[in-house]
Amino acid sequence: MTATGPADLLERVLRGDRAAIARTITLIDRRPLDAPGLDAVLAPHTGRAATVGVTGAPGAGKSTLVGSMLKSAVRRNDRVAVLALDPVSPLTRGAVLGDRLRMEHTTSDERVFVRSMTADNGAGGLSLAAPFAIRALDAAGWPWIVIETVGVGQTEFDIVEAATTTVVVMNPGAGDEVQAVKAGLLEMADVFVLNKADRDGARTMRLDLERTVQHAAPGAWRPPIVETVASEDRGTDEVWAAIAAHRSWLTDTGAMPRRQQRLLRLALQGVLSAQLDARIASTMRSAEFAALLEDVQSGRTDLALAGASLLRGVLAP
Repeated sequence: MTATGPADLLERVLRGDRAAIARTITLIDRRPLDAPGLDAVLAPHTGRAATVGVTGAPGAGKSTLVGSMLKSAVRRNDRVAVLALDPVSPLTRGAVLGDRLRMEHTTSDERVFVRSMTADNGAGGLSLAAPFAIRALDAAGWPWIVIETVGVGQTEFDIVEAATTTVVVMNPGAGDEVQAVKAGLLEMADVFVLNKADRDGARTMRLDLERTVQHAAPGAWRPPIVETVASEDRGTDEVWAAIAAHRSWLTDTGAMPRRQQRLLRLALQGVLSAQLDARIASTMRSAEFAALLEDVQSGRTDLALAGASLLRGVLAP
């Protein structure tokens, strides 16, 4: 796996070695089927980090906000790792790698670690690789892990499940943005950030958001609404304060273990999906598959019966 071997690599991860962390995330991203094996070594050292999912519509200013949040964290001497999900590939000059340039003022600081990963639309890529990368950062001792998503879509709903606190970024002048994501994402928000709050329409959007949070059940967490102008580093101290307040609420109410369990569920779902995909791929290369294909084509059997027969083989121990 590496010149020095996986055991040495993971030992260095547990010591917080930045190069080893980067190498491990690369392995997880490129060879996600190896991720559970790596995690077996790292697992006893996980469960300490707070994970913050930052999501919202494209153009809301998520990357600018995360960059400003990093400045705020450094001012407070906090240590923060950022996992930025690339919509294409971490090897391209795509959107996320370009956005990472906005964070370069802090990436040289030892208190900050920024890394991009592929945000594959397929369940196997995202659901397997990203949760294990988060757990690797946790095991390496990063107390805060920020996950920046690529935009509103199924990928965002998945990665939100990996976060203990979800920050939904919105901005005025986005038309019916509230309605566009209300089908699920708004209900998953723990903190609302009204970015570009110096623009026309900010007051109207805040009123819309206030009406949304009024529907919180008695005793439930009521998401705060924080106004920011991230391009000017305004409001991000307040964003961190809201995130910290939510973390305290989760701890005080005993809800934190359930939130942390969502990441494990996502990881297990990815493992199951990957294992099934591997078995299906193997079955499709078998002589039995070729024979059943010919039987369907000739009319000796039908697709339902053939599929049932193949499924029994896939699920067999």
